[in-house]
Amino acid sequence: MLRLLFHTQLSLGIAQAGFVGATALIVAMLSWRRGARAGAEIPLALVRGLAQILLIGSILALLMRGPWWTAIPLLLVMIFIAATIVRQRVPRLPGAYTLSLWCMSAGAGGVILVMAAAGIIDTRIAMLVPVGSMIIAQNMNIQSLFLNRLLAELESHRGEIESALALGAQPEAAVAPYLQAAFHASLIPATDNLRSLGIVWIPGIMTGMLLSGASPIYAALYQFVILAMIFTAGGLSCLTATRLAPSRVFTRFQQLRTGL
Repeated sequence: MLRLLFHTQLSLGIAQAGFVGATALIVAMLSWRRGARAGAEIPLALVRGLAQILLIGSILALLMRGPWWTAIPLLLVMIFIAATIVRQRVPRLPGAYTLSLWCMSAGAGGVILVMAAAGIIDTRIAMLVPVGSMIIAQNMNIQSLFLNRLLAELESHRGEIESALALGAQPEAAVAPYLQAAFHASLIPATDNLRSLGIVWIPGIMTGMLLSGASPIYAALYQFVILAMIFTAGGLSCLTATRLAPSRVFTRFQQLRTGL
């Protein structure tokens, strides 16, 4: 219907964004009325998301004319911003920003660097930035899930942890089962994405490659590559977190922090 009313690509895009945004606002309002706190965050998230994606589109239009290495500062900024968002999700955790920054640098940053050097990710800006941003964004989600689950596990099992410490257990050993639970839970979405690939959903990269005329087989293979990179980055990020998180949740006297 919208295509009959709007005949230019820009006007059609604005109309599509407006229609979908209005639909999302209705759902957010219904969620808020049902008591979901996330419903109150959706309007601002929609406005921010639209503004940010338009800004990135404008920046990419400028960067397309420059050398490939100009994508590096943009990806670094994305990592720093992603760490800030993770910190906002776990404000009770001391040093959450630096923890998330180290984890995403090891996970997303490491995978992007290695895969670009190996030629898996094309170093053209048109490929490097979108693919890199997907890896960083999913890594951010995995980090948020990991840290949220970890804090919930520590709070609900505080008695068991303090008993283990009283009996002489090392802090790392006392929290090891809860680190494992957080690790497992945080990787469930990435694992499910791999398991359901091609059966439940056909992701955007494959769709875009098909629309641009790429071979369906190559598009399918490259989509698998993207999801495998996301899983690898998430796994490395969580492995790093399991090493760094215990020092954030215990005091220098090896006591579990209060207020986690």
